[in-house]
Amino acid sequence: MSTSTEQPTSGHAELAATTLLRFATAGSVDDGKSTLVGRLLHDSKSVLADQLEAVEHASRSRGQEAPDLALLTDGLRAEREQGITIDVAYRYFATPRRRFILADTPGHVQYTRNMVTGASTAELAVVLVDARNGVVEQTRRHAAVAALLRVPHVVLAVNKMDLVEYREAVFAAIAEEFTTYASELGVPEITAIPISALAGDNVVEPSANMDWYGGPTVLEHLETVPVSHDLTACHARFPVQYVIRPQTAEHPDYRGYAGQIAAGAFRVGEEITVLPSGKRSTISAIDALGESVDIAWAPQSVTIRLADDIDISRGDLLAPVSDAPATSQDVEATVCHVADRPLAVGQRVLLKHTTRTVKAIVKEIPSRLTLDDLSQHPEPGQLVTNDIGRVKVRTAEPLALDAYADSRRTGSFLLIDPADGTTLAAGMAGESFAAGKAGQDVAAPAAADEEGWDF
Repeated sequence: MSTSTEQPTSGHAELAATTLLRFATAGSVDDGKSTLVGRLLHDSKSVLADQLEAVEHASRSRGQEAPDLALLTDGLRAEREQGITIDVAYRYFATPRRRFILADTPGHVQYTRNMVTGASTAELAVVLVDARNGVVEQTRRHAAVAALLRVPHVVLAVNKMDLVEYREAVFAAIAEEFTTYASELGVPEITAIPISALAGDNVVEPSANMDWYGGPTVLEHLETVPVSHDLTACHARFPVQYVIRPQTAEHPDYRGYAGQIAAGAFRVGEEITVLPSGKRSTISAIDALGESVDIAWAPQSVTIRLADDIDISRGDLLAPVSDAPATSQDVEATVCHVADRPLAVGQRVLLKHTTRTVKAIVKEIPSRLTLDDLSQHPEPGQLVTNDIGRVKVRTAEPLALDAYADSRRTGSFLLIDPADGTTLAAGMAGESFAAGKAGQDVAAPAAADEEGWDF
């Protein structure tokens, strides 16, 4: 979910410059992601003169005549030496029509987990494919991650068209294969664009070498793709981050609950319920930036005051009585496993959902996704690095999770190793393209063990 504080905007041209698009790039190794990003920055005149001079100097020292635009994004020394992207590189740039936050994610299979980070808040994903190689396993993996994370717009950038003589048939075959695959995953919108990031074809300027293509350039599509920042229509959710009780002479009875509104809007006078306790009260005041307001919306950070004194602490969730999520100790979800160590049935973990962290046990791993044909490998017993699979988890305390399809913010969670705090998996609650058979029985509560994980 975007963290922009902007309100929904109309489609008028004079307002377009106020919109913000978060997007991520992904693709296999050497597909040209960093070069594409560098070309976008360079041709949109978003590169400072000293940055470009440094890139030109580094390129000449390598014996290259033209500047290597990939150096604009591969900032780590190890990245420059190996010629691959290792970490997620965030770049900020703007055109007269829109502002952008770009997450350049690694293509090496070892760093697929980094794409989960980069795409988790993205509204669009650019998946690059080398025109010579076509759709490979890593392409399918990135499409699966984009689908799981409910990224609403996906761009297939078929790169290095100059190396296949700009042939339309090559582009058409790749576009058809990818579109068929991504559609089966449930990706709602797919736009295929033939490009050459190195030569600049169809990145910012239309290509004179592909007159058979009549669609937008990459930048034109990024500038015009519909983006909605109207989070007020979502289910209203407020995870409590901090309880404020100054107990000063000026504010002897002040009790406020501070945090960032995850979704929706809250109004003074609205009846709310506190989860997981289920207790009810009414919003008596909302404080934002030191002033009282009548309404606040996502993703503003505010302090909410209630008419009743209720036992509320960090991790509790405020929601409208009329639209409160159900609470449960049984979580079924799709996860992307991101740790080097496996995730196994029976493993004890911590589950972090918004500001709440609870003990949990992995009760079952019903299936692991096979990316080649989207089939389910049943009962794998464990998930290893970069695996995507279904899990059933039993938590020590009730959680108020939404379905990830309804809310990317309150439908997501992390599984954490309680021993050292390592993040094991990123989870998306509810159904997905990887959903198992309907009507499966929920795992029974775990029996008590010698260390007190008795839930």
